[in-house]
Amino acid sequence: MQIKGNTFIVTGGGSGLGLSAARELLRLEANVVVIDLKDDGKSFFKGQEKNVLFVQANVTSEEEISKAIQQAIDKFGGNIRGVVNCGGIFSVGKIVDQSGKPLDLESFKFTINVNLVGTFNVCRLVAAQMVKQKPLEEGERGVIINISSIAYEDGQAGLISYSASKGGVASMTLPMTRDLSRFGIRAVTIAPGFFDTPLSSAAATDEKVTQKLINQIEYPGRFGKPDGEFNKLVIHLIENTYMNGEIIRIDAGTKLGKL
Repeated sequence: MQIKGNTFIVTGGGSGLGLSAARELLRLEANVVVIDLKDDGKSFFKGQEKNVLFVQANVTSEEEISKAIQQAIDKFGGNIRGVVNCGGIFSVGKIVDQSGKPLDLESFKFTINVNLVGTFNVCRLVAAQMVKQKPLEEGERGVIINISSIAYEDGQAGLISYSASKGGVASMTLPMTRDLSRFGIRAVTIAPGFFDTPLSSAAATDEKVTQKLINQIEYPGRFGKPDGEFNKLVIHLIENTYMNGEIIRIDAGTKLGKL
């Protein structure tokens, strides 16, 4: 799929991996709809209003995401060719803590709601719009790129809520692909390892923890770069029509063990 001149939605596009993806799409002359819960990231797109629509919205809200999609259509026309679902939260908590207290159920539900239900909500609403669109070359109408985490496979202690939510995102990949293939819509999932983002900063609470995380990375022994590593993979998945139904780890060979 060609990027130049097409419209793409990036959730969580005001910071971290989402911001990197949105900026790279803009550099390649796409129209970009940035959806974020906060408006802090709006300043990153100052002066690019012709090709950017920044919408403050909650990914779990049907009304707010439907409105954002309509705003995108009104500004850029009726064709939305891709969505990159980076919106999400990081949460920590063991199923039972050291004192024997169980994990707060509402906390678990909240993580699942944002990371899994929110991702699904955006996917279903964007896919419904893509189905209406005229196909491009080879009948392609659009691509959905979801963001999971390597924690979906090797979640560490204290990541039960986060791993469950990201596991759900990964598990949607193949059935979503099978549901949407007849419409010419692809679905792929990226499972990042440790990247230099605010989310990683939340996980690496101090220098000692940071070093333990880095010790689990094979080569290169550092956090990944959102610009030039993560965002390049996003671009490849958009442009390569034969990438479909896959979960791709980008983690420098990391296999998470006990901290």
